[in-house]
Formats: sequence, structure tokens, C-alpha cells
Amino acid sequence: QVQLVESGGGLVQPGGSLRLSCAASGFTFSGYAMYWYRQAPGKERALVARITGPDGSTIYADSVTGRFTISSDNAKNTVYLQMNSLKPEDTAVYYCNAYRGRVSYWGQGTQVTVSS
Repeated sequence: QVQLVESGGGLVQPGGSLRLSCAASGFTFSGYAMYWYRQAPGKERALVARITGPDGSTIYADSVTGRFTISSDNAKNTVYLQMNSLKPEDTAVYYCNAYRGRVSYWGQGTQVTVSS
């Protein structure tokens, strides 16, 4: 059974940090590109970051470049999103996605709220 389980969300003050985790099971983790997306209230789901390939190549949305870092641990089948210097506009539900060809798996999401 394929599962992606996100964790690490919560309430944080502006300028703070959080680390999200996405634990994968039921498929060969290392063969997939791994993504973090987010969806804010009233907005479409948007790409935040991606990590892929044996060299761990990464891309980021312009809005998070320099503040967020995506990484993966193939031994633990887990992908992470380190989020620093958080802003209120980062408030959203964050989703983990695994993608290869026509196959796409999603987690259930974890809420991140940035507020004072």
C-alpha cells in the first residue's frame, strides 16, 4: 500500500522555522521525483520545491528561494522541507508528492500557519 505521510506542520511566528517531513512507503522511493506543494485558502495548489535524480537536483519557487531547503534521505524513504524566515504568506496546507511518468502519489497534507 502506497503511503506518503507528512508531519511537522504547526503554528509559528513570522521569522521562525519549521521542518516538514514526508515519510514514503509502498514504492521504490529513490526512483521518483519528490515534490512539496502548498495550497493557501482560496488559491490553487502551487509548487514549492522539487528534488530528483541521483545527484539530488533541486528547484524552488521564487517566493521561497533562499529560505526553504528540500532534501531527502533514501535510507529512510523520507523527504524534508526546511523552512526558515517564515512569512505570513507562507501559511498553507503543505503536500508531499511523488511523481514518475504517469504515476503520482499524494500525501494528506500538513497545515503550516505563520502568525503572531
